Amino acid sequence: MTQDRYREICSAFHWEVPPRFNIGWECCGRWAHEHERIAMYYEDDAGHTAVYTYRELQQQANRLSNALAGLGVVRGDRVAIVLPQRAETAIAQIACHQMGAVAMPLSVLFGPDAIEYRLQNSEAVIALGDEVSVPHLVQVRANCPFLKHVVGIGEARETNVHSWDALMQKAAARFERVDTAAEDPAILIYTSGTTGLPKGALAAHRSLLGNLPGFQHSQNRFPLKGDVFWSPADWAWTGGLMDVLLPTLYYGQPVLGYKGRFDPEKAFYLMQKYKVTNTFLFPTALKMMMKSIDAPRDKYKLALRSVMSAGEALGETVFAWCRDSLGVTVNEMFGQTEINYIVGNSHEQWPAKPGSMGRPYPGHRVTIVDENGHELPAGETGDVAVNRNWRDGEKDPIFFLGYWKNDEATSAKFAQDWCRTGDLAKMDDDGDLWYQGRADDVFKSASYRIGPSEIENCLLKHPAVANAAVVPSPDAERGNIVKAFIVLTAGVTQSKNLEAEIQDHVRGKLAPYQYPKEIEFIDQLPMTTTGKIQRRELRLREAERKRALIKA
Repeated sequence: MTQDRYREICSAFHWEVPPRFNIGWECCGRWAHEHERIAMYYEDDAGHTAVYTYRELQQQANRLSNALAGLGVVRGDRVAIVLPQRAETAIAQIACHQMGAVAMPLSVLFGPDAIEYRLQNSEAVIALGDEVSVPHLVQVRANCPFLKHVVGIGEARETNVHSWDALMQKAAARFERVDTAAEDPAILIYTSGTTGLPKGALAAHRSLLGNLPGFQHSQNRFPLKGDVFWSPADWAWTGGLMDVLLPTLYYGQPVLGYKGRFDPEKAFYLMQKYKVTNTFLFPTALKMMMKSIDAPRDKYKLALRSVMSAGEALGETVFAWCRDSLGVTVNEMFGQTEINYIVGNSHEQWPAKPGSMGRPYPGHRVTIVDENGHELPAGETGDVAVNRNWRDGEKDPIFFLGYWKNDEATSAKFAQDWCRTGDLAKMDDDGDLWYQGRADDVFKSASYRIGPSEIENCLLKHPAVANAAVVPSPDAERGNIVKAFIVLTAGVTQSKNLEAEIQDHVRGKLAPYQYPKEIEFIDQLPMTTTGKIQRRELRLREAERKRALIKA
């Protein structure tokens, strides 16, 4: 049984944030003198591979900083990085940070409208892209008056687009980094939000330091000798950038970049080939892996010692599979773009309860509040809120600087020193938090307050269910009824009998009001690029369907 050292660890914790801090130097420059230290392994879905040392990344980052400066980039300018997992993504991050520019990562999955809005709103002056994203950048650049240049990597060759290779060949390999304060802006990441247009969350250089306690604890004392990190999480999002790429480089360890779609068998192949010890896998990815291979350790030789999961509640079924089939106890984690890596498990230091979000990581004061901002007792559901200060009065460096050009939204996020996340949870007597869904995911049916997570976890225990999302379906009598969108396990055929069987399965395990009164089988669930189920899309679709039925 795990010894509970939580109170001891938190009592001894103090923030040490230097007044001057630069992500570029900390994540690469200070390691570059070790010529053989490996920074990155790379592989793509076509089988191409490469290995990069910290020295090589730094030299390329120096060239890119000089090239960007030659194109007019100055301190504080926003540089859009529209790239997948590849070496140039890390190089671009380092180059921006060491010259004092603000890196703005954007997913290659974004269409032209999504890219255009973010380029316009951020007033980005340069965009870096590849063969997938450059055509979109070219399409929208006329509507982005601040965008002066587009740089294309590899096969991205378009009219009036600079060649990455040509720029790098001309640029010098030496660059004197600027002296940045820890409080200076470093990264601008747009959050999708639940309503309205996306908001740009501006993070300071110090924000990386704020991530580290959670990163270390969720990854079981990372780094240990020989640690190699991989995750399918997109490096354009907080989950990939701040939970994978930058903290791994900060500790001078190798990270694996894979350019390709997520596939369960490919995931196991990569972890075996590169002797991956640490990973961040979304619940959706783990569910796919669980459903595809029963006994992965019989087929693959894995070096895995730690798994962190976030984005959705994992649930007891997947938790048990990871423990029994992977031989690893998953450390669940919770955070958001504005205040990342604030709550989670560290099963070697305190007990990890299946399905729990965990406890506030050292350095973060977290509580549960009601609609009026009052702290709630254990067992009651409310909003997860984080204080700006640690217990000793030191400022928590995890906090974002504010929403880009949106002071009103920034102010609305805070109540004095407390920042409300908009995520619902309840805290038990041990201080563990239990996720209850987004505030807008929770709904009422016949006066019962219902969250989707518990029902979805129950559905996943049925062998025919590969994935599921629960949303409210408007109902004249009850206000809403519970509806489940279900992706069936491969080879299973939908039928009325199966539908009734699944309903009985839930009815027999949860409260009577929680079983899905309606089920719709679906080929795939709508997902964000960070692996979260887009329940809002399903809610809107369901509401429109019910309106159409009433009109008919």
